[in-house]
Amino acid sequence: MPEQQSESVVIDLNEKLGPAPADSIVSRALYGDEQVKAVLFSFAPGQELSEHTAGTAAIIHILQGQAELTLGGERREAGPGTWVHMPARTPHALVARTPVSMLLLLLK
Repeated sequence: MPEQQSESVVIDLNEKLGPAPADSIVSRALYGDEQVKAVLFSFAPGQELSEHTAGTAAIIHILQGQAELTLGGERREAGPGTWVHMPARTPHALVARTPVSMLLLLLK
């Protein structure tokens, strides 16, 4: 994971984005400090994260593509610009319908 920063950090997400190889999910830690961890994900079409929970609150921001999100047992479609805040321990899952890029912020 990238080192903790004491100064402002500017990252061009478009520069960091790249399609995931076929049948793959790629994740890249972008930033981390005592308050937040930022991880960029790329999903190939059809890839999924099975239902799980996180011990901290989290924010999902879909940057590109179409996905099905399941949040607390409720399914919903998500596309570019979809923004979700999840309290800690919310069961969630994702299925990529097309190539998907997503920013995940884990709030500590």
